[in-house]
This record gives sequence, structure tokens and C-alpha cells, in this order.
Amino acid sequence: MENQSTITKKLPSFIETRLNSFLRDMTEPYENSRPLPVSSRPGEGSVVMQSNDYLSLSLNDSIQSAHLNAIAASKENVVMSAVFLQDEEHKPDFENRLAEFVGMDGCVLSQSGWAANIGLLQTICEPETRVYIDFFAHMSLWEGARIAGAQIIPFMHNSVNNLKRQIKKHGPGIILVDSVYSTIGTVAPLPAIYEVAEEFDCALVVDESHSLGTHGPNGSGLVNEMGVRDRVDFVTTSLAKAFAYRAGAVLGPEKLITALPFVSFPAIFSSTVLPQEIARLDATLDVIRNADEKRRRLFEISDSLRSGLQNIGFKIRSDSQIISLECGDEQNTEHVRDFLEANGVFGAVFCAPATPKNKAIIRFSLSADMSNREIDQVLTVCQAAYDRPDLNFY
Repeated sequence: MENQSTITKKLPSFIETRLNSFLRDMTEPYENSRPLPVSSRPGEGSVVMQSNDYLSLSLNDSIQSAHLNAIAASKENVVMSAVFLQDEEHKPDFENRLAEFVGMDGCVLSQSGWAANIGLLQTICEPETRVYIDFFAHMSLWEGARIAGAQIIPFMHNSVNNLKRQIKKHGPGIILVDSVYSTIGTVAPLPAIYEVAEEFDCALVVDESHSLGTHGPNGSGLVNEMGVRDRVDFVTTSLAKAFAYRAGAVLGPEKLITALPFVSFPAIFSSTVLPQEIARLDATLDVIRNADEKRRRLFEISDSLRSGLQNIGFKIRSDSQIISLECGDEQNTEHVRDFLEANGVFGAVFCAPATPKNKAIIRFSLSADMSNREIDQVLTVCQAAYDRPDLNFY
């Protein structure tokens, strides 16, 4: 009798064609026949800058202990949607603490930063709501606006004048920006953007995923550092960056916090964040509040690497701990990646759909525990890459 486990059901031809097209585009253009973002394995002594653990907290002893103790102590069965847990008894205190930390009225936890942005925009957008989105904003903001049926109107990256022209042409709506942009590490001019929002009666959404924990007083984010906390309508964040775990959050006025868990599809149709996970995040918030030395060190090494790369000749647009080499087309990016990795330097390749076609980058995400020796190693290898006539940078 034929072993049933070896039988592969034939897919309908239109699905086979689609999948084959994806696989062909992902592998055929590249010399190693692998998708471009897939790197080789770092060896001993390699400098790895692929993680978003900016404050190096993922293996923090006190955070790990709080998580393990909460797992051991947990006696509650909460494997259910959070829609059933929206009462004072079940609402986690961490949500109130995070809202107070950021300076917003309230907070709703989500399963990810992606789910936070999708859920928020589904809640505040009606079909055909005008949404003004920075060209480099995170894909979750674009997708949230699309799913909500909004009229999506992009504006040039960090161009307040272009944003103003678009709003004058189309009318009031919702402005979507990242505080720190995840591809090239630029910082949004939040005070100027708020002035436009106020002038034209627009709402302002700021995604603080790459700045909460790293920027602002005690790590409370760029909305606080730039003094616009009372002027931003909604803040979203991923807690998989400086918080070094898997969750997200939406922060805003009480009316939103009350309504969103019953309107947002990601909130309704996903299981809640578990109590032991919340205990970990709660302990992480305590560490982040007291991590000024780690933040100082993160900015120190970011400034050092940025200025070193600029002195070599690279065009570096970053103002943050995210620093990217702009490599252009995908084939050139493959060659740059292979050269860097062969010399022990590992960044993260961003290509379509994370960037436009033929505008790929290699992103270096820095962390507070990196040494001066590692920064010197990265600069030495990047100098060698820059000097090679067969590698191009833009």
C-alpha cells in the first residue's frame, strides 16, 4: 500500500503558476539561488547588525526572571480573544503604565506592531477617508489604510511643504508618519508636521516603533523628546524593537481605547497577549526607564559609525541607530552583501516590497552593547567595499 504521507496533492494550475512565478523571481536572479534577504551564517568574530534589540535587553537577567516566574505562577486560562477581557478585572496594569509613560490617555495591547496599525486605521478610517502617508512609512500603515478603504495620498519623504500642498489640494484627513523610519533611519520633523495637521484640521498618527525606548526622557519616545506629546492624536508601536519581545500597542484618547477592542479585526479575531508575556513587558518597562547609560552608548556608537561611513564617502541619510548602505539594484546588493559577509559584517538586506524595485539597501541596526572594536571592524570592511570598482553605492 502506498504511503499516504508521500502523496502531494496537485494544486490548481493558476495557483501553481503564481507560486512558481514567486519562486522564480526570488531565486533565479541571484548567484546562490536563494532569496536576497537570506544571509549566510555568521562565524566567530562576526559583527551582526540584523536585530532590532537596540538596548540589548532580550537576554536581560531581570526580565528573563520575571518572565519565567510569571510562567511558573500562572494559573489562569486566557487563551481567548481580548474582546472578552475588556473589563477592569482583566485589563492589564501594563497598559496604563505604558500610556502614562508615553503621555497618552490610554493603551490597548496588540499581538504586533503590524496588528496595532491595521487595527487603529480600521477603527478611525471610514471608506474614502483621505490618508496622507509619508512615502517611507512602514508597510503596516499603508496596508491598514488600504484595508480600511481610505483614499491614500502619499507625500514626499519628510517634506512638510509637499504634505501641505497635498492637503490643500485634497482636503482634511489623517496624516501617517513614523518617528524613526525603519529603512534609512531618518527622523520625522514632528513639530512641523503637527503644525500642518493643526492648520488643516487633520488627525496625526505617529508610529514610534523604532524610537520608543531609545529616544526621549527615560526612553519615552520622540513625541516627548520633540515636545509634541499633547499634539499627537494617536501613537502606535511595536514592542519587538527596544522592548525586545513580541507585541504591539495603540495609544490614544479614552474613546479610542474603549472602542478599538470591539471594532479592530486584529483585536477581535486574535488571541490576547498572555499574562506571562505582559509580566515580561512590565519588567522591561522598568529596565527601559533606567537605561539612560545604554541610550547614551547607543547614540555614541551610532554617531561614530555614521560619521565614519560619511567620511569614507557613503551617502548616509540616518539620524538614528538605523544606518543603511544604499546599494541600488538587487544584483549589486547581492554582491555587496556577499563581500560584507565574507569579511564578517552582517546587516539586513531590504528589497522589494520593503523598498522600491532597484533601490535595495543593507541596513545596520545598532545595539548598545556593541564595542568600539566592532565599529572599527565595520568601518574597515566598508572602506574595502567602497574601494572596489565592481561594487556600487548611491
